[in-house]
Amino acid sequence: MITWKGFAHPRLNIPIFSLYGKTRVPTEEMLSKVDVIILDLQDVGTRIYTFIYTMANVISACKRFNKKIIVLDRPNPINGIQVEGNVLEPEYSSFVGLFPIATRHGMTIGELAKLFNEEFKINAELEVIPMKGWKREMWFDDTGLPWVLPSPNMPSLETAMVFSGTVHLEGTNISEGRGTTRPFEIIGAPFIDPLKLLEVLWRENLKGVFFRSHYFQPTFNKWEGKLCGGLQIHVLNRNIFKPVITGIAIIKAIYNIYSELFRWGSPPYEYVYDKLPFDVIAGTDKLRIQIMDNLPAMEIENSWNKDLSTFSKIRKKYLIY
Repeated sequence: MITWKGFAHPRLNIPIFSLYGKTRVPTEEMLSKVDVIILDLQDVGTRIYTFIYTMANVISACKRFNKKIIVLDRPNPINGIQVEGNVLEPEYSSFVGLFPIATRHGMTIGELAKLFNEEFKINAELEVIPMKGWKREMWFDDTGLPWVLPSPNMPSLETAMVFSGTVHLEGTNISEGRGTTRPFEIIGAPFIDPLKLLEVLWRENLKGVFFRSHYFQPTFNKWEGKLCGGLQIHVLNRNIFKPVITGIAIIKAIYNIYSELFRWGSPPYEYVYDKLPFDVIAGTDKLRIQIMDNLPAMEIENSWNKDLSTFSKIRKKYLIY
């Protein structure tokens, strides 16, 4: 895992502290000369992304050391309406899923700040500065703002559209496209026959998406330098496309066709040593069991409904727009 060290700003000569290195929580020393923290981060709309938990850690530190935090709100790039996926189970809490929220949460980072602070009893002095002109139905390209990649493997809005599904591949031996110019849109492994995979996937009748058979050679990460067969995901209608169940359907198809070659990743993952990486990412072991039991995609999706209904009621209390 890549981490970052702190450094001194070359012009301002002030310390820059990393929260993605030896510590992920601000220390008392870091905050000793701080009165107010202003947080300005671009989330990608998915529970499985560390930025929102860095924010949660900062909010908690502000409570601990009696500091105020101001969160500058930013758009949810994949809109603020659609909610999808399972809700994390607390025993699977980690830095890629700290609180019981849905995989695709449909909230802005400012709304999440309020939810974390109030619903999960952090109780820091928090102020959220709302956006002007943003509406819940907006995708990032509706805002007129330039896309600035929030992390190296989030190069475009198209990546964010599929990420909440294909990120689950990180917990397997299937490449999620790291080492290509289309991470999370391109997936595969050396043992996959693209046409066999597509034949199985089309039976799932997934909406708003087209799968193109594809071969690629990752330049780093899984299967570096190896020719991989797989597919590229093309979102045809983003308003009906469901990324989470699409990603799960892909994993299920590969597991069924290549059960002898497919592997679940081994611990640790994000400093969790007693759980499989896939379960840490999914926030449950139920999803992996459903895949292994070959439940139809629709049945897996329907199993999320009860928890999604509960989450939606909680979520509603913290919506700003």
